[in-house]
Amino acid sequence: MNPNLEALQQRIGHVFRQHDLLERALTHRSFGSDHNERLEFLGDAVLNLAVSDLLFTQFDDSPEGDLTRVRAHLVRQDMLHRIALSLQLPTVLSLSEGEARGGGAQRPSILADAMEAIIGAVYRDAGYGAAQALVQRLFEPLVVETVTQAWAKDAKTQLQEWLQARRQTVPEYRIEATRGRAHDQTFVVVCSVAGFGVEGRGEGRSRRAAEQEAARLVLERLHASHD
Repeated sequence: MNPNLEALQQRIGHVFRQHDLLERALTHRSFGSDHNERLEFLGDAVLNLAVSDLLFTQFDDSPEGDLTRVRAHLVRQDMLHRIALSLQLPTVLSLSEGEARGGGAQRPSILADAMEAIIGAVYRDAGYGAAQALVQRLFEPLVVETVTQAWAKDAKTQLQEWLQARRQTVPEYRIEATRGRAHDQTFVVVCSVAGFGVEGRGEGRSRRAAEQEAARLVLERLHASHD
């Protein structure tokens, strides 16, 4: 096996019996027909179950809504991208020449998909127990770090509930601009609340992050004008 793939197995803590599964998990569809999208589909399901079980065990007194928010926070693209970088996945991805020249090896969506595909590959190679152990190794250190901010309702949810309590329509979000190359974009989103004539403009590395920032600014302005 390629020495880089052997080193990756050491980093993830799993040695594959079926080497082709790992190679496929790291192959983007631009490279060839034996790509990682099916493994990504499988890995997404395994990841959600394993993280759900981890949170269910660690927070045995927490209601469903809180656990759902924390799980969404942990399995989102930004977190998977971060883990993929820590495992040095950009150095082992198989991409077409064009995709590689365009910065595909650093693109958050490609890295997040590859991370899910690796989880799916471990599941196919050695069963759920091995895949669950991998998810636990990767995500357990992040739970304590992220749980405080995830436990609270996000800004979009808070804004919507604040407006609904006053019988106002839900806010509108629109992308005003995108900056940067495809693999390193910044989104600018405007959040508008027509009933109060308030707008907020947020920026983020993803559309979701920009929407959250815009909602936070609108909520601050509404609180300031109504307190």
